[in-house]
Formats: sequence, structure tokens, C-alpha cells
Amino acid sequence: MENQTAATAPAGPPGRRIRRPSGHPRSLRGVRPVEALCYATGAVLIASGLVHLVVLVADGGSWEGPVSWRKPVTFGLSFGLTLIAIAWVSSYLRIGVRTRAVLLGLFAADCVLEVAGITLQAWRHVPSHFNMETPFDTAVSMTLAVGGGVLVVILSLLSAAAFVRRPGGPDGMALALRAGCGILVIGLLSGAAMIARGVYLTRTGHQLAGYASTASLKPLHGVSLHAVLVLPALARLLALTSWNAPARVAVVRAAVGCYAVAVAAALVWAVVAY
Repeated sequence: MENQTAATAPAGPPGRRIRRPSGHPRSLRGVRPVEALCYATGAVLIASGLVHLVVLVADGGSWEGPVSWRKPVTFGLSFGLTLIAIAWVSSYLRIGVRTRAVLLGLFAADCVLEVAGITLQAWRHVPSHFNMETPFDTAVSMTLAVGGGVLVVILSLLSAAAFVRRPGGPDGMALALRAGCGILVIGLLSGAAMIARGVYLTRTGHQLAGYASTASLKPLHGVSLHAVLVLPALARLLALTSWNAPARVAVVRAAVGCYAVAVAAALVWAVVAY
């Protein structure tokens, strides 16, 4: 008698498809409205950054300084990428659907507010941050500062969720997400330090010093913010390969180590150049 040892799927009611667990995110058809909103908004912000890059080249202005087309370019690209990244990676977090929808909706609105304020001031040819020259400029500057605080709170809550419960996803995703969120917190703290220092110097009558005070922290801030996109994207790409799980996790660990070195180097630079 032939020995049959192959595993078979459990039988279910006739005509009903058995649902099998999957570590992959939902298909595009399953994207929730708030995610679609974030992806579309992020694309618009990126497009805005690219348009202002063309304006920068056509205008021939400087890349440096508090009044530069650089700001709508870099902020449009950075906020657009960050919004898309957060909407995507948060789908792996084990948080309530409504809670996630509220946080993402607020985050998207805040991203638009920040980029819009910076872009408006660029077209007015005045500084966007730490500008207290007129009541209108003060209102814009303080709105951007408060909006930055809101961003810190939302991203901190999402980052905490990654550590409270293990994120889902393919092999290495939990490590990539937790490392990315941990490094993101460093970026948030450096951003908060930039805002606090700049506002303090401006309020005490040292506006030029306020503009210059952020220079040393910019590399640390920029590098840290995008770990939450780079590391999870790597884990997701590795899931498409034929490598086994230990190999994929090892690559993610190596990438986390390299990213940590880059953040440490930026931190050293911030201390030395301060």
C-alpha cells in the first residue's frame, strides 16, 4: 500500500474559499481611502518640489540662505516621500483602523500645511522660518513651528506602536520598521531642537543667528527622517527574492548597522559644527 504523507489543506464547506494567512500587504484594490489620500497628497507634494526645482534652475537663484527656492524643493520632496512612506509602513503596524485613519489624516493635512507655508514665503521672497518681521510673517512662522510639533507627536505615536506590538510583514520587516522608527525619533528630536533654538534666538533679537543655528543639525535631521522608508523598502524588496529567511534578515541587520553609522557620523558633525 502506498504511504501518503503529503499535507492537505483542511476541508471547508463546498464553494467556500479557504483564507490562508499572508505576510504581504493588501493589494492595490484593498487600499483604504485614507491611504489613497496620503499617496495622492504625497505625489502632489513631490510634484511641487520638482516644479520648484525647475523654477530654481530657471531663476538662477542661490541654493543656500533663508530665502531660496531650495526650501520649497527640499520640503516638497521630503514631505511627499515621508507621507507616502508613513502611509505604507503604518499598514504593518498593529493599531486600530480608526486610530490609524485619524493619525494619517492629521499627518497628511499637516504635511500640506508645512509645505504650503514654506512655498508661500518663497514666492514672497521672505524667510519662512523664524521670520518675525511683520504680523503676517510671524503668523506663518509660528504656524510652521506648531505644525512641526504636531508632526512630532503623530510620528512619535506611530513609532511607539512599532515597539508595543511586533509589526507584521515579511521576514526582516519588524526589525526594519523598529529600527527605522527608532532612527526617525532621532530625526524628530533634532528637528524639534532646530525649531526651539531658532525661535528662541529670534525672540531674543538674534534673527540672523536663528537662521544660522540650524545648519549643523540639518544633515542629522535629513538622514534620520528617511530611515523609516529606506529600511522597510529594503525588507520588502528582499521578500521578492529567492533568498531564505535567515539571509534576508541578515541583510536587513547589516543595513540597519550601516544606517546607524551614518546617523552617528551626522551626529558627530552636528556636535563639532555647532
